[in-house]
Amino acid sequence: MGQLDTLLITAAQAVIILLMSPFVVGLIRKVKARLQCRQGANLLQPYSDLTKLLRKGVVVSTNTSWLFTATPYILFASTFAASLLVPVFLSRIPLNFAGDVITVVSLLTLGTFFLMLAGLDAGSAFGGMGSSREAIIFSLTEPAMILSIFAVGLTAGSTNLSTIVHNTALMNGILTDPPPHLMALAALFIVTLAETGRVPVDNPATHLELTMIHEAMVLEYSGRYLALIEWASAMKLLLFLTLLSNIFVPWGIATEPEPVWMAMAVGAWAVKVSALAVVIGVFESMFAKLRLFRVTDLLGVAFILALLALIFYYILRG
Repeated sequence: MGQLDTLLITAAQAVIILLMSPFVVGLIRKVKARLQCRQGANLLQPYSDLTKLLRKGVVVSTNTSWLFTATPYILFASTFAASLLVPVFLSRIPLNFAGDVITVVSLLTLGTFFLMLAGLDAGSAFGGMGSSREAIIFSLTEPAMILSIFAVGLTAGSTNLSTIVHNTALMNGILTDPPPHLMALAALFIVTLAETGRVPVDNPATHLELTMIHEAMVLEYSGRYLALIEWASAMKLLLFLTLLSNIFVPWGIATEPEPVWMAMAVGAWAVKVSALAVVIGVFESMFAKLRLFRVTDLLGVAFILALLALIFYYILRG
């Protein structure tokens, strides 16, 4: 792969991630609206919302420091960088040398850490409450996420996401080790709901003070700052859906950098991600939000499933 091909593939993945992420949010909203017998907003409404917010001015409290204004950019940049390390339409991405799953988790951690600081920096009671709740969830989801990906990484023989996806694709994906992989898949799905603030962990469509987590931390933001945060949130959702689809079900992904195969792989990836978005929309319509003190039980289940996936791997391979 030449230098020009490397740049083109990386640029193509960047553009696809930036353009596809708002669509996934709109699709989930549309599915929920139709299941509630409502017409719902257009699938492209998130694009209009982001455009409108980017054109608006910002209102910043005099009590805030540089953390408040820098956080949207840090959150957007770290989430975007993490997205470039996840294989989308090509199993061996050009940036696979930059880091493995630990790097992806670290980049996501960086954005979440600054977002929690920004919630505290504004000095509002809601922001502090949201940051405190996010810290609890964050401390439980990261270990489960790493362990669930490690369970598949053991089969592939690496913690590098490109190597995992490439080797798993060559071995027909989830069929290689069904019991541990299915448990790891369930664990990562629960982590996805928690990390992206979806029901039953959080509800992105409400601003009730008794239930807010993510929305409480960003309540003080407006204009382009809020647009960057919302866009980063959409990219994070797309990142987790890509992990679910390409790590556990890598069917259709291109294993060689051929233009025709990569074009077909983009279509296959879009179908898989859209299907997962529909599943999340249906899931959110079927279940209510959990009480805050029950969320830890759910995340504990995710951690146990991920740990059992590792144990079952060694038992079955022993």
